[in-house]
Amino acid sequence: MQTNPSPDTLEDYCGTTYAAKLLGLSVGTIQTLVEKNELQAWKTQGGHRRISMPSIREYQRKHNMLTTPADGRDNRLRVLLVEDDPVTREMLRDFCNRCAMPVDCTAMSSGLEALIDIASIQPDVLIADLNMPGVDGFELLRTLRNNPQFNKMTSLVVSALSPEEIEARGGLPEGTIFMAKPVNMHWFNGFFAAMMAGRQA
Repeated sequence: MQTNPSPDTLEDYCGTTYAAKLLGLSVGTIQTLVEKNELQAWKTQGGHRRISMPSIREYQRKHNMLTTPADGRDNRLRVLLVEDDPVTREMLRDFCNRCAMPVDCTAMSSGLEALIDIASIQPDVLIADLNMPGVDGFELLRTLRNNPQFNKMTSLVVSALSPEEIEARGGLPEGTIFMAKPVNMHWFNGFFAAMMAGRQA
């Protein structure tokens, strides 16, 4: 595995979690493929693995896999879910997968993972917790707010923090939707329906 190359654009690479989703494999299998040099990858100075998107596409061609979801994905609502609590994360991901509407959900456990892969995913909707170790939801939202590439993305925060606690930590970027925990699935259903209706309009 290489240690220092850097691609020209963010879309040239992705993190391990998103590579696993694209190939329908476990994170452990992706790591094994990297070690066997079947996928080209490198590590950043911080030790985070980046995997080459061209090598993922080559692996798909070599093994007669469907190419990265261009097949019908364009009319799907792309959702990036960032939640460190595994119970909440699985509950929301399962809801998205069973949703009657065409929703394509990628779930991650940290803000750092999300920052690595968000340019590759290009989500229509970001759903993020606020209290997370490392890069928390506040930092994630502020970082994305400063990138014009994500101006059209809808940001939804799901948090147990009170509005006063959120304000004390600098507040949320303008336009961010707030939903208090515990998660209300009926509300989510209406939210996705409204998003889909807005796209069709």
